[in-house]
Amino acid sequence: MTLYLWFVFFLAVQVIHFLGTWKLYESAGRKRWEAAIPVYNAIVLMKIIDRPTWWTILLFIPIINLIMFPVIWVETIRSFGKKTSIDTFLVIATLGFYIFYLNYTQSLTYISDRSSSPDHKGADTISSLLFAIIVATIVHTYFIQPYTIPTSSLEKSLLVGDFLFVSKMNYGARVPMTTVAMPMVHDTIPMTKRKSYLNWPQLPYFRLPALQTIDRTDIVVFNWPADTVYKFRDHSGLRVDKPIDKKSNYVKRCVGIPGDSLSIKDGLVYINGKELILPERAKPQFSYNVVLDGKTPIDFEYLFKDMDITDGAGFLNQQTRDTLFISALTAAGAERLKTVPGITAVNRIISKGVEDGIFPHINKWNRDNFGPIYIPQKGKTVALNLETLPFYKTIITDYEKKNLKVNGNEIQIDGKVASTYTFDQNYYWMMGDNRHNSEDSRYWGYVPENHIVGKPIFIWLSWDTNGKGLNKIRWDRVFTTVSGEGQPQSYFKIFLIALAAFFVGEYFWKKRKAKKEL
Repeated sequence: MTLYLWFVFFLAVQVIHFLGTWKLYESAGRKRWEAAIPVYNAIVLMKIIDRPTWWTILLFIPIINLIMFPVIWVETIRSFGKKTSIDTFLVIATLGFYIFYLNYTQSLTYISDRSSSPDHKGADTISSLLFAIIVATIVHTYFIQPYTIPTSSLEKSLLVGDFLFVSKMNYGARVPMTTVAMPMVHDTIPMTKRKSYLNWPQLPYFRLPALQTIDRTDIVVFNWPADTVYKFRDHSGLRVDKPIDKKSNYVKRCVGIPGDSLSIKDGLVYINGKELILPERAKPQFSYNVVLDGKTPIDFEYLFKDMDITDGAGFLNQQTRDTLFISALTAAGAERLKTVPGITAVNRIISKGVEDGIFPHINKWNRDNFGPIYIPQKGKTVALNLETLPFYKTIITDYEKKNLKVNGNEIQIDGKVASTYTFDQNYYWMMGDNRHNSEDSRYWGYVPENHIVGKPIFIWLSWDTNGKGLNKIRWDRVFTTVSGEGQPQSYFKIFLIALAAFFVGEYFWKKRKAKKEL
């Protein structure tokens, strides 16, 4: 929905509210016209039902308001003596229109001194649960969201089984575009295959002020532009369009920011002609062929465990067993293997020629030799012709919702002949550190700014599943930061000490308080 349609919808809601409640306002000793003034009518209603004025704010927060509206409907009818279970059921089942019925058919008496406390323990439990859901949803949506690492694309920096806290504030919290959805659930209802949201209505994209901009080498959580995963991987050409904020969550490292010229040469990323220097914590990995002399026995199981090699490995030829393929290995790991007796060579695999599936899908590059390409920047203009169109076609049609037509050599955008294009938003280039085992921008292109979710800041738990049925906690990764200088340091011991100090302090404080009361 456009801003204009939302404005019309907002006015319609105000009209419905006035028509359905004006007699209630009068019964409560207020003026009839107070039910007709947008926002002010909500403030007055909070006074009528004896609830905090700040509840008005919650009525305008997407997702939160879905919880608040039923609460307000129930509190409204109870303020006029309608407290039975049937009344409660009817007002919720009719989406509040039961109030309309009461407004015109009943002689209602306002109860000004109604107790705001729940009538029984069950109601108290429901009230506490709703409040907890509201608080958790606000924190989840606008401050910090839990996230888990499902793949090894950032292996050595973030491991499969890491549980993160992702800050929404660093890059600016994004106001939900999907207005009707289950709180604290992404795109699917847990334990079912049913989606957790309605496609309509949608709010326009809006982001709150950010604490920082996205820098090169930042690890970023974002909604995957090429969603859905299944339709992308089966190459069927079919697509399932999801709202932006309900697309699959991905986490990668940003290697190109708006305005950059990016290229990849023999697997190394270059920005504006200079090699991109990664932070110390980043451990880029590539695939290697390890050549053996065929005579010296090597305990690869022990060696791989000691070197923390987690991705697949195997012999290229089971008969000769003279060359071992390792799918992901750091440069330091490669150097160590060169010193192992029985290994004669360690060769990094570098893709040559043309590789299928590489963006922008014009059979030009491969995953290790790519570009240069321009990372689009908001407000910047590029030349548009049949040669450059593949780079920006998805941006124009899918991300910026323009009507694109190509007639021969002529390109039309929104019905006008175009030889240039000016971008409406910023774009980023995201890649995994596990360069040969990462589904990233090399395959599906740019990440729009409106797809950015947040910045991983903290690992609160790390669960190691080694595939042999033995699961264990990686204690050295618990309570470690994601970014920062030097190697990660766990703050778990400090947390435990602080927690113990809190409980000891609380114990003595309560003991001292009890003595004073005696």
